[in-house]
Amino acid sequence: MSQEQPHRPEPNDQSTQHESNKYDNVSNELGSRSLTSKEAAMMKTTENHALGTTQKSGPGVTIGEALEATAMTRAGDKAVDMSDAAAIQAAEMRATKKNESEAGGVGAIAQSAATKNSRALPYMEKTTLSDVVSDAREKLASDKMVTKEDAEGVIGAEIRNKKDMITTPGGVAASVAAAATLNQNK
Repeated sequence: MSQEQPHRPEPNDQSTQHESNKYDNVSNELGSRSLTSKEAAMMKTTENHALGTTQKSGPGVTIGEALEATAMTRAGDKAVDMSDAAAIQAAEMRATKKNESEAGGVGAIAQSAATKNSRALPYMEKTTLSDVVSDAREKLASDKMVTKEDAEGVIGAEIRNKKDMITTPGGVAASVAAAATLNQNK
């Protein structure tokens, strides 16, 4: 898949006033457990810092935004497998309120990538989660705020399709669960 080169903002752009946050290794067992209130609050604080203001109200995190957040985690570099595809399809169906994945949508793209990746290919030729979900909001026919029920459905889809029945840390299910927690605490 082709990806456009990111553009550097102009020097007088206000977004350059905030330096990029640097993170150490954030990989842990987060994907296999619920977020604590402290972790959700820390994520919200980081979001507010990045936006430059405290968000008093307004819409919460959407399913599309949660999918795109997955691309920015360590899991974003992981080759898409069947459990990722199932979780993405479940998220898409919940966002669009349909009982099937959209033809050409993010779920179908994920399924195609997982099928391709299951073949014996060199790792560099495999499609990553980031390749699939980095522009999920554009690929979704409709979007909605993540609820606890959405998170439970996505988690269920991911673990049903893994032999070890554990979600991927920082993966699709973990990102959707984190978004649901943020929305619930709003």
